[in-house]
Amino acid sequence: MPSHRNRGACKRRTGNLVILNGAGLQGIDHIGLTVPNLEEAIEFFEQVFGGVVMVRHPPYRPTADSNIYNFGRHPDTVVQGIALIRIAGSVIELLAYESPDRREVIPRTSDAGGHHLAFYVDDLDSAIAGLREAGIEVLGEPLQFAGAEAGNRARFVYTRAPWGLYIEFVSYPAGKAYQS
Repeated sequence: MPSHRNRGACKRRTGNLVILNGAGLQGIDHIGLTVPNLEEAIEFFEQVFGGVVMVRHPPYRPTADSNIYNFGRHPDTVVQGIALIRIAGSVIELLAYESPDRREVIPRTSDAGGHHLAFYVDDLDSAIAGLREAGIEVLGEPLQFAGAEAGNRARFVYTRAPWGLYIEFVSYPAGKAYQS
């Protein structure tokens, strides 16, 4: 059986070649996040962010070939459910799986494959106070953006969802240096 981890799929390019030139690239449609418990993740995004579920997909079992070749998953993976949730004009796709090789460790932001979501808020101090009051883990105190991202009152802070997802909150009401 061929490996479903083809890490050499994209050859190195040089120069100014843009592979998607002419494809009509418009922007990001959604961000997909695998969560350990779909219902808890939906509740979190509804209660903390005011998210609205737009679509729910029930559990299903894809074919082994589809799991391997279309999604890069273990052949016996079962989709426990999918939800599309709109938050402040953006769409997050929440996915829950059952899989024999599922890893439970959330990568740190410094790990390969590490990631975070970042949300802009007008009032960072108010956001932090509300998150702390709700029992959401806030990692330290707000930090100033530096270098080209610096700006008057340009700050950010990281938080962590109950299952470990890192979520950054940013605010730069007067803009950032690179924007001027």
